[in-house]
Amino acid sequence: MFAGWHEMSSSQKALENWLNNRAKTWQELELQLPNLHHKKNDDKKQSHQFIQLFRSSARDLSLAREIIPGNRINIYLENIVLKSHSIIYRKPQSFWRNLVTTIVYDVPQNIRLLKSSIFAVIGLFISAIIAGWLLVNFNHELASLFASSEMINKVQQGELWTDDLLNILPSSILSISIMTNNVIVSLTAFGLGVFYGLGTLYIMLLNGLMLGGIFAYVAVYNLDGRLFEFIIAHGVVELSVICLSGAAGVQLGEAIIRPGSMSRTKAFQKAVYKAGTLLVVAIPFLMGAGLIEGYISPSEHYSLMTKTVIGITYGIIFWGIMLGYFTKGARKYTLGMGNK
Repeated sequence: MFAGWHEMSSSQKALENWLNNRAKTWQELELQLPNLHHKKNDDKKQSHQFIQLFRSSARDLSLAREIIPGNRINIYLENIVLKSHSIIYRKPQSFWRNLVTTIVYDVPQNIRLLKSSIFAVIGLFISAIIAGWLLVNFNHELASLFASSEMINKVQQGELWTDDLLNILPSSILSISIMTNNVIVSLTAFGLGVFYGLGTLYIMLLNGLMLGGIFAYVAVYNLDGRLFEFIIAHGVVELSVICLSGAAGVQLGEAIIRPGSMSRTKAFQKAVYKAGTLLVVAIPFLMGAGLIEGYISPSEHYSLMTKTVIGITYGIIFWGIMLGYFTKGARKYTLGMGNK
């Protein structure tokens, strides 16, 4: 009886030692996947090393299936081996094929991985809006913290600062200016994540407080409905992209603070890669929101209903693509990742 127990204990210890020794190889292979997934690698030494790691991990997978069938390690190894196999034996890819792959597979997967950060940032942003609204609602003078004196004077005269936009600038110039500003805000929200995520949180809080405070102030003069009419057509996607950029920035700070089993450099590179795939798709939508804000939002030719339908429809298209709902293959891919 004791001999059997001792033999089982020894085999378990040998298995544990084998797993600990081989884990570094698997992690090294996994770390190389993002760098090789979307580009041609001309470094022969790195390519040879990648192939060797793939072969070694494939042998480990075969052995793991025999000695620990049904274990989560098998699922993990199958995942990285299959991805490595697809990279090694893939056909030559073009820019457009890579772009389609990013939209169909990478973006929905990274959205799922950033899910907790996205919910946290959206919650923070909404809380900041409510806080800004309460502050100005109880003390109207605090509006000067969020709005310029020119904006305040306009509101006090019963006008919005958005009323004369098309009289000051043509729609084309206005759209370019808005696009540039929106892209800068989104990239800033992401980039400030290098300060352990605190810079990103500051940007999200500031923008939320400003939005809530301004709405509270214009409501005093019964202009909140007109401000909503101006924002709704472009605001759904614009605010969505800013929140996604904020979530990516928080993840960037998380990678620096808690890199896990990876080095801080590797964790940082991985976080930048994930954010990059999101921004590649999100920024064109942000530019589209700039066109809407330049041509449709300030125009009196479009009714509130029309602007609302445009805003909601554009938002549905945006989130449908980001979540992979418009692509059957993307849904299967993300569901498969969820099961693993």
